[in-house]
Amino acid sequence: MVKQERAVRTRAGLVRSAAVEFDRDGYAGTSLSRISKAAGVSIGAVTFHFASKADLAEAVREEGRAVTRAALKRVTAERTSALRAVVDFTVELARLMEREVLVRASVRLARELPESASWSGVWLPTVRDLLDEAHRAGQLRDGAPPEDVTTLVEYLAGGAERSVRDRLGAERDREGPADELNRVWRLALAGVSATGDAGEARTAPHARRTEEG
Repeated sequence: MVKQERAVRTRAGLVRSAAVEFDRDGYAGTSLSRISKAAGVSIGAVTFHFASKADLAEAVREEGRAVTRAALKRVTAERTSALRAVVDFTVELARLMEREVLVRASVRLARELPESASWSGVWLPTVRDLLDEAHRAGQLRDGAPPEDVTTLVEYLAGGAERSVRDRLGAERDREGPADELNRVWRLALAGVSATGDAGEARTAPHARRTEEG
C-alpha cells in the first residue's frame, strides 16, 4: 500500500512538472531529462510511469481536460440561464488558464500536436448546446444565431489565452484576463452600434482585388 501511494504521488508529480515544462517551452523544447530534473526523480522513474515523451504529454493533456470538464460541469449546474452559463464558463476558462498550469499546458499541447484531441472539443459542444437552448428561449437577439455566437466564444477563449501568455512572469495587474473578458462580454451583450445596426463588414481592399480577379 505504501509503495502504491508513493507511485501515485510520483506519477502526479511527474505530470505537474511536465506541465510546467510544456507550458513554458512547448513540446519540441521539452525533454524527458529536463522533466525528470524538475520533478526530482531519475529518468528510470520517468520511463517506469511513461514510456515516452508523447505518453507523458498525453497524460498532461488529459489532466488539463479533466480540470476543464469539472469547471464546465460546475458552471452548468449553477446556471441561472443558458446564455449566462456560456458567459460564466468563458470567464472561467480565462481564470483556469491564468491559474492552472495543467490547463495552459493542455491548450498549448493541443495546438502544437494537431493529431491530438483538441482542448476546445471538451467544452465547445456543450457551449453550442447551451446557445441553441438560449436561442429557443429567446435569450439571443435576432441576427445573433447560435453558430455565430459559438464562433465568438471560440475567439474570446483564444484571445484570453494570448492575454494570459503575454502576462506570464510579469507582475500581476489588478485586472486579470478573466476581468477583461467580463468587460468584453458586457460590451458584446450590450452591442456596440449606437443605431442598433452595424451593417455589413467592409471587405478588405486586398480581398476585393482577389474577388475581382
